[in-house]
Amino acid sequence: MLINFEGIDGCGKTTQMGLLLDRLLGNGHDTIALREPGGTDVSEAIRTLLLDDKYHIEPIAELLLFSAARAQLTAQRIRPALHSGQIVLLDRYYDSTTAYQGYGRQQLSLEAIDEVNKVATGGLEPDVTFYFDVDIDLAFSRRSAQADRMEQSGRDFYQRVRDGDRALAIRHADRF
Repeated sequence: MLINFEGIDGCGKTTQMGLLLDRLLGNGHDTIALREPGGTDVSEAIRTLLLDDKYHIEPIAELLLFSAARAQLTAQRIRPALHSGQIVLLDRYYDSTTAYQGYGRQQLSLEAIDEVNKVATGGLEPDVTFYFDVDIDLAFSRRSAQADRMEQSGRDFYQRVRDGDRALAIRHADRF
């Protein structure tokens, strides 16, 4: 089973994923928790690049970098774990790309992003998505003082991302 956690930075998804991980492991379920971007050496290197505020990254390059990290993670960690019967918990998956790069950046069509997401994941979809919708002010108050490149995108950007997450929850109500 593939379960992902979505929401803007500071919404509590990482905390809630950790609680579920502890519960599943405590009940004897073979479970792993991974983050996006990350989870492999290649994906962690891409994460470092994406979050470093010394770089200006064009929206299409940003989309492709996130997707490259996801492709690596999906092939190297997620699919093998699922094949072996593990439950996989993900702190973000392709819905984040749709929300952040599609709704947030507003430079690429949602249809193009959907296609890139399908290619990067080989069509692998989550079984369940937990979406955490919190007020922007609350989310901002939970973030660290040292904002990364994505977190420096501003209030309007994060409102568009939040609106995008809400739209995805409606569009994919069968798994959200």
